[in-house]
Amino acid sequence: MQVVNIGNRTDVPPPEETREGNYFVSNYPPFSFWRPEKLNEAEAALNRPPVAGTPLGIYVHIPFCRKRCHFCYFKVYTDKDSGEIEAYLDAVRRELALYAAKPIIGGRKPRFIYFGGGTPSYLSTKQLGGLVDEMKRLLPWDEVEEVTFECEPGTLTEGKLEVLRKIGVTRLSLGIENFDDEILKANGRAHVSKEIDRAYNFARSVGFPQINIDLIAGMVGETEENWRETVRRGIELAPDSVTIYQMEVPFNTTLSKEMRIRGEAVAPVASWDVKRAWTSYAWDEFTKAGYTVTSAYTAVKDPSRESFVYRNLLWAGADMIGAGVASFSHVGGTHYQNEHQYETYIDRLTRGELPLLRALTPTDSERFVREFILKLKLGQLRRDYFTTKYATDPAVHFAAELKSLESEGFLQVHPETIELSRAGLLQVDRLLHQFFLPEHRNARYA
Repeated sequence: MQVVNIGNRTDVPPPEETREGNYFVSNYPPFSFWRPEKLNEAEAALNRPPVAGTPLGIYVHIPFCRKRCHFCYFKVYTDKDSGEIEAYLDAVRRELALYAAKPIIGGRKPRFIYFGGGTPSYLSTKQLGGLVDEMKRLLPWDEVEEVTFECEPGTLTEGKLEVLRKIGVTRLSLGIENFDDEILKANGRAHVSKEIDRAYNFARSVGFPQINIDLIAGMVGETEENWRETVRRGIELAPDSVTIYQMEVPFNTTLSKEMRIRGEAVAPVASWDVKRAWTSYAWDEFTKAGYTVTSAYTAVKDPSRESFVYRNLLWAGADMIGAGVASFSHVGGTHYQNEHQYETYIDRLTRGELPLLRALTPTDSERFVREFILKLKLGQLRRDYFTTKYATDPAVHFAAELKSLESEGFLQVHPETIELSRAGLLQVDRLLHQFFLPEHRNARYA
């Protein structure tokens, strides 16, 4: 049993151990309900004109990494040579060209761009320039409000950062996770601590409007002393925003496979009780340093300047084209995912086909639940927003569930809002399942 000793806490609650499985809720209905036989719904959505006023965004998946983190469950490759990477980028360009001709685009220009991975910063400056030039030709960026680019510190040089700023990146996100070399190594991270300060200082000198850093509470080998130092170092960097995730062990990760081989049910990471306490400590420290907690995972230095357009628009139902292997899209009310194998993805695009794999069109009830649970992660939501958009007051619709959570101190229902307490915010992903429709409860998420 792990003693929780953060701040003034010296109690020893029954530990809620970390086990294999997906904890983080990123969409709804669960991905396990998306089906290949529903692809006709995605094709129909792509061939309809957009609903007036619906924002458009573009996500590009760059699946290449120097190493695979032990906790990573995304589609990534560490064995592709330069020729294979070029073939992939050419396929992405083909995919975006096919989308640009679809009725769903309808002359719209994207309002947000997101480069995720994998490691987008693994690409060379030449590869980045070639990809972005074609993207801008196909889907002009002159109305873009935010361009997010994920980076691994060890892949960054001053020259590459200057190129990223030149091509229009406004929100640079550095995957730091921890500042200790031994912990980084134990968790399979490619970078080392000395590369963090160098990359961050380069990024500051280039002048990005927003620099975000990612940290993870409860990594393999992490101690309370190390976590306090990680928080101190994070505050010392003075990023515009910080994102803190609590370590989970999803299916199909290196860590989960090792657990199964050894026959272990409990992961070699901190319990959920400890991770929540550590995250709460981090929020307290960042708050003392002038930051404002704006979601279950994010604190920002200046709420009037720092926002997350990608998240805010996507959670509210924006159309998003996801390009790249295994990418997820949402267009015209339908969710779908691309082929999840490198070879199949490229082959289908070589044949001039969109590489769609599985899809699902949520019902009106599912759309309501999706937006409610995702926006609950922000810590507070307005009841009249849902009454106007869905003709449903969530406080009435979820009266029983909310009353139960309110009695446990996780949230409060007010006449105009529903607001999570700190305790509720720290474990919101666990609580969200109570709002799932019956058929989606106790089902595998991914």
